[in-house]
Amino acid sequence: MAEIWSTESLAERVILVGVQVTFGRQPIAMADSLDELAELVKTAGAETVGRVMQQAEGIHPATYVGSGKVEEIRQMVWALDATGIVCDDELSPAQLNNLEQMLECKVMDRTLVILDIFAGRATSSEGKLQVELAQLRYRAARLVGMRNSLSRLGGGIGTRGPGEKKLETDRRLIKSRISHLKGELEEVKRHRDLLRSQRKENHMPTAAIVGYTNAGKSTLLNRLTGANVLEEDKLFATLDPTTRVLELPGKQQVLLTDTVGFIYKLPHHLIEAFRSTLEEACYADYIIHVADISNPMLDMQMQVVYDTLRSLGANEKKVLTLFNKCDRIEEPEHVRDLKAWRCLYISALTGQGLEEFRESIGRMVNEDYMLLERVFPYTEGSLLQIIRKNGRLFEEEYLADGVRVKASVPKELYGKLC
Repeated sequence: MAEIWSTESLAERVILVGVQVTFGRQPIAMADSLDELAELVKTAGAETVGRVMQQAEGIHPATYVGSGKVEEIRQMVWALDATGIVCDDELSPAQLNNLEQMLECKVMDRTLVILDIFAGRATSSEGKLQVELAQLRYRAARLVGMRNSLSRLGGGIGTRGPGEKKLETDRRLIKSRISHLKGELEEVKRHRDLLRSQRKENHMPTAAIVGYTNAGKSTLLNRLTGANVLEEDKLFATLDPTTRVLELPGKQQVLLTDTVGFIYKLPHHLIEAFRSTLEEACYADYIIHVADISNPMLDMQMQVVYDTLRSLGANEKKVLTLFNKCDRIEEPEHVRDLKAWRCLYISALTGQGLEEFRESIGRMVNEDYMLLERVFPYTEGSLLQIIRKNGRLFEEEYLADGVRVKASVPKELYGKLC
């Protein structure tokens, strides 16, 4: 009888490792940071079987943690039958190689886990390009020191060159692929810039929905516009930006764009690769900041969002903060955001507070509009079309010398219409 082989994939069993730097103020406690790392590991499909935390004046340059902790981790890996460890910070090539040799197991860091999640979540061609670019940039720096890749290869005609090392070949291939991906993403960026310019010509106000990952941005967009964006109670459920029209009271409209979620210690590889996507917040007229009011790390998450907006150059825009998931707590009103134009308390899941949100965003947009009253000669009928398309027409009366109009128009169009 033929032997039956099981093809079931076994989940990785990992130990989380973090360093609490005692010098200077830390934005988040190590236990909370490891809680978030555990969620990332779970989203990536692995199981957390243990944790190791160390307080130190700084991260060890060679092994991330001290030699005593390395030995403790080595024994824990053996005792818990773990397949690897995940460090809470991005490891240098030297730290990665040293830990692998000393622990004799798989060594990963927070950046690698996030990249793995992004790779599984990317569905559009743009998202896949961005993730691959981030992965290659991460791997390129970690080719150094891979001793099993240093064997010399035979020479080739017009290929690698005589006696070129495999390390050099890998580095050159990665560099070539990175250059190719950057070219493709430039084309995507030009297309996105064209769409933005077309929206600007239409003078329809735009708002970018930003927030910490899993704050409920996609649920909000679906509830408001029926966008049918994937919504899951997982980190980074959606990566691709989605833009939909939101109808406001008084027949007013605004464009809402969902963006990729932010996270503590967001890898710089991802920020660079996803810059064209994240720049949706820069080109929007307004920022809709969605925050999970039920999360115990709310303050830290809000600070991460504002820090990321600042790094993108979008920190000067008017912000409307939505404290989401109010159905999970009893007294949400005690939480405030002093940086916001206004704060609202909503539940995107149940619909609580969404009508007030529509009215508030309408008022926020109206602050950037001006009242226009004048008589347009019949020869300037094209200007009336601009008002109908981009403003709100309150009164329209046909007179002998033209059309008397009372309307609200965007400030940038007011000078053109006067």
